[in-house]
Amino acid sequence: MTTPVIGFIGLGLMGGNMVENLQKRNFKPIVMDLDKEIVASVVARGGSEASSAAELAAACDIIMLCLTTSTVVEKVMYGEDGILAGIKEGAVVIDFGTSIPASTRKIGADLATKGAGMVDAALGRTPAHALDGLLNIMAAGDQATFDKIKPILEMQGENIFYMGALGAGHTTKLINNFMGMTSVCAMSQAFAVAESAGVDRQQLFDIMSTGPSTSPFMKFCKNYAVDGVSDLGFSIANANKDLAYFLEMVEGLGTRSQIAEGTSANLQAAFDAGMGNGNVPEVFDYFRTLEK
Repeated sequence: MTTPVIGFIGLGLMGGNMVENLQKRNFKPIVMDLDKEIVASVVARGGSEASSAAELAAACDIIMLCLTTSTVVEKVMYGEDGILAGIKEGAVVIDFGTSIPASTRKIGADLATKGAGMVDAALGRTPAHALDGLLNIMAAGDQATFDKIKPILEMQGENIFYMGALGAGHTTKLINNFMGMTSVCAMSQAFAVAESAGVDRQQLFDIMSTGPSTSPFMKFCKNYAVDGVSDLGFSIANANKDLAYFLEMVEGLGTRSQIAEGTSANLQAAFDAGMGNGNVPEVFDYFRTLEK
């Protein structure tokens, strides 16, 4: 695909940096977001703003979404002035967010009735990687549709993984986040128990980090629990949402994940305690307050 017109809805930390990366590559995206300040910065760099998702879709060859929840994605897709109302034949929607796979597959089927395609392209790494086009991207969808937009994905990601049928990208991301957030909760509670037991947290880290338990997530947890530095840019609220999606997906598969249920319960409790805006390793503070 040569010089497609790109639309982008959702200019949060990740989405905003992805758009800036595209603009550094001379694209002139059409964007939408509730944050008019970030929209203005995109326009100042040569982009433009759409007044509705339908207007954006009608003007674009590729519509990129980086939104917070499946509910928001469905609203943007199915609203009276939504993407489905304006999308043109041959266009492709790319959902970069973390969504429920069943919702993704339904949207893909409805787009197909309009002659449009869809790829779910869940993201790994951080907003800093997004700015430099160095994300990990777990993409899924019809092979021909994926091949069509792969050159654009390669501008956004250093590692592009093709996962197969539509929904597999979001499925993989939920599994990945289940594992990652469970690791953070386990390590954060390990630090909290060490504090209660009078074990030096730095020494605990030094010992555990020399063995097979070591991981980047352990380092993020240590940075907060030992050094007071909260540098994993992923909120407790988002982690809580993703674990809920993972459990919904698992239930739909006819099974259950007791480990995920435990992680979800801890994240929900921290969220209910007013900690949702904090980064995930800050769940350490919740564990410090637990009583018998």
